[in-house]
Order: sequence, then structure tokens, then C-alpha cells
Amino acid sequence: MVVRLRVPPRIKVLEALGSIADGRVKMLNERCAKVVSSEGDRVYTVYVDLDEKVVFSDDNGTKFRGYIGYPIIAFLMIKGALPFDEKIAKALKGIPWRKLNEEYKSYSIVEKIVKDIAKQHGIDATVLDSFVSNVINKLSELSLNYDESKRCAEL
Repeated sequence: MVVRLRVPPRIKVLEALGSIADGRVKMLNERCAKVVSSEGDRVYTVYVDLDEKVVFSDDNGTKFRGYIGYPIIAFLMIKGALPFDEKIAKALKGIPWRKLNEEYKSYSIVEKIVKDIAKQHGIDATVLDSFVSNVINKLSELSLNYDESKRCAEL
């Protein structure tokens, strides 16, 4: 079954940047990657075919909530299909995303905490907001579809 994915909560763009800065994204080939969770206890499988606008990822946001999850966003940033900012990514390195999300159960609270962390690393909240809005706009233009049958054969 193919389902159109919604744009993600804004925090997922920042989480994708953090996963790249942490070195948790391993590209396997042009369409496949593995992304390790922030706690290191989960590995997500990502498949992206931009020509067909079809994606797969087994992260909860993509699979169960119907939005483009951070592993797909990270993949698209690495491939150059979405904007990437190394300075912002470095400011988000080492953030315990899952711990924060589970502790506060509110993306808006976690986003505020993350913005405070970024500010300590010299990144102003307005810079983050502008970057995230740009990525969200690009994601909406991509119109990606989730296809459960699309997997990476070598995984």
C-alpha cells in the first residue's frame, strides 16, 4: 500500500541534522541507508527513490504516524535533495533526542530545549527557525509517498 506522507513536526528537521553531526547515518548505496537512533539501541532502514517519489523507513514517525521521519530527512540532506547546514548540525551534536522526547512528551518543549542548546553554540533561534521552515517547504514540494514494499535488498 502506498500512502502520501505528511510534512513532519519541525523538531524532526533538527533531529535529522543532529543524526548527521553524530555520524549516525551510514549510506549503503544511492537509495539505501541505515540510521542509528540517538541512544544507539535502534537501527532504522531507509530507502529513497526520488525519481518515483517513493520512500520507506521503519522509524515510528514514518511507519506509524504518517509523516516524513528524521531518518529520511537526514538521507535527503546527505544526498543534497534538502538543504544542510554544517554549522547548525554541529550545534546539535550529541543531543539525546529520544530521552528528551520521552521525558517531555511535547515537541514544542523539546524544540525550546534544543534551541537553548544551539544558542550556547552560537546559533540563534531565528536562524534555526528560518532553516527549518526552508526544509519543511522543500519537503512539501517533494510530495513523498511511503511504500512498505520498498526495501533495500542487501540489508
